[in-house]
Amino acid sequence: MTTSTVSSAAASPPERFEPKGAARSGGRRPGSPIRRQLPTSPWLFAAPGLLIVGAFSLYPFISTLVNAFTDRRTLIPGQFVGLANFEELLHDDMFWIGLRNSTLYVLGVVPALVILPLLLAMLVQRHIPGITFFRSAFYTPVVASIVVVGLIWVWMLDDRGLINAVLEAVGVGKVGFLSDQWLLLGSAMAVTVWKGLGYYMIIYLAALANVPRELHEAAAVDGAGPVRRFVTVTVPAVRSTMVLVGALSSVAAFKVFSEVYLMAGPSGGPAGEDTTLVMLVQRVGTGLSGRVGYASAISVVVFVVTVALMLLVLRADRREDA
Repeated sequence: MTTSTVSSAAASPPERFEPKGAARSGGRRPGSPIRRQLPTSPWLFAAPGLLIVGAFSLYPFISTLVNAFTDRRTLIPGQFVGLANFEELLHDDMFWIGLRNSTLYVLGVVPALVILPLLLAMLVQRHIPGITFFRSAFYTPVVASIVVVGLIWVWMLDDRGLINAVLEAVGVGKVGFLSDQWLLLGSAMAVTVWKGLGYYMIIYLAALANVPRELHEAAAVDGAGPVRRFVTVTVPAVRSTMVLVGALSSVAAFKVFSEVYLMAGPSGGPAGEDTTLVMLVQRVGTGLSGRVGYASAISVVVFVVTVALMLLVLRADRREDA
């Protein structure tokens, strides 16, 4: 082999190995242009999620709006009746009772769920031995089933339950937590607050982690005590989170069902005086003779009020920013 042959062989690049059938299978060769993505490709990836949202959220929402203007029953197709269902609401005493109880629930639960989880988050934020156990303990009611939680509190608040046994032992006597109208509603509020503390505590912990430590140190140098630092440093720093917690807890409190239903029963407490709007929807719209149209009208009212609550909270936040 001559020198020129060897040099030409060394200069030529080695042959690239390509699997058989690569060209036939549509594989892209090196140097070939990149194929453009089809316009429908993103929609194909989003299709499963859109189908789920449409089937379980959008369709029921539109169906409820349509049924609110009909006299539909469970097994009877309805006919268009206009605003007759909403006019009936104005003369329904149970509707006003449900609206009163749902509004009182918001007024009683929301302030507690805005302030108490913040204080709890500040308490468990400290890095001390064993704090992980307390964080887990405070969060345990969140992951517990609401049915289990409700039954436990019913057993505790019953006339022969643990709390009344302790009250009798100290000489106070029995208290009708589940037989008195207002005590029953207050007990349900306490259960809601107790179960929601851990959830909103986690939200506040994430917000407190972003508060610069230098702000607290500067306030302490200026002579500010713990209360003053809380008011002047912590609250302004997490104000947007407090607005978020207020909006979420307002909507959840106005749509309360499980706690009151488990503690008051299907009848809604003594003479139905503890019935909430969502309980009224369940009572009126279910069963073989359920008035689906009338229940849908109540559901529309619940939707409008919850949207109004969120808008009020957001508007109050914007005013403070201005």
